[in-house]
Amino acid sequence: MPTTDLAEAAIRWYDANARDLPWRGPDATPWGVLVSEIMLQQTPVSRVLPAWEAWLARWPVPAALAADTPAEAIRMWGRLGYPRRAMRLRECAVAMVERHGGEVPADLDELLALPGVGTYTARAVAAFAYGQRHPVVDTNVRRLVARASQGEPDAGPTTTAADLVATEELLPLEPARAARASVAFMELGALICTARTPKCADCPLAEACAWRVSGRPASTGPTRRPQQYAGTDRQVRGLLLAVLRGTTGPVPRTRLDLVWPDDVQRDRALTSLLADGLVERHGERYALAGDVRM
Repeated sequence: MPTTDLAEAAIRWYDANARDLPWRGPDATPWGVLVSEIMLQQTPVSRVLPAWEAWLARWPVPAALAADTPAEAIRMWGRLGYPRRAMRLRECAVAMVERHGGEVPADLDELLALPGVGTYTARAVAAFAYGQRHPVVDTNVRRLVARASQGEPDAGPTTTAADLVATEELLPLEPARAARASVAFMELGALICTARTPKCADCPLAEACAWRVSGRPASTGPTRRPQQYAGTDRQVRGLLLAVLRGTTGPVPRTRLDLVWPDDVQRDRALTSLLADGLVERHGERYALAGDVRM
């Protein structure tokens, strides 16, 4: 099957089987697409959906978020995890107001210049919001391309220039069709060509998949272990932030001391929140960054 046929097969499957997600709908704005891409990093769709809807209801355009405080962005982020993403989104909103008239730029270089926007996110917004032809490569796409095109059981641990080239070679030349193929590859990787239990019988690329044709050889690389959460500094950070999100002003250190019994770990977690700019210290009291209600 020629490479362009792989894309067309993926698109046909996507048109019939794609999940109905609001940031993919005809009414989705470039801002909505950008917010979804930031939220979906390391967070499952089921948790992102209500958070995305609440975020867009409160801040439907970048200027609305830019006019609000960092503290409110952190509060609204809730328990999605990795709360620095909330700070980056607000910084993006401020930059878009200052540089782009409050609009999400369509140019790839301008997207890459936004705070916290990397290779994947910039290309995802350019493709999914503006219908441009760019290789959009996340973990799912890398795995799909490695299997279908190269016969490898999995891709490497990080995205490389070679991954971008290999994915771009599969895209149709017409930009809107290429953008459709990009989201189709992503959905196939997420739902069908999964890491542990790929559903080859349901895959529209199965007949031409080099990995399946070669007998589905097992990976010889290291196995990725799921990240632990219970008992980690991430959990302690979350507990500290939960206290601050639930207040209307700074709280004394003694109140924060109640969230975790290990003094050393609690101090380390609080210090990291201060270093990340998520929390500010005011004497012996602490508040979310930029909280004006003091």
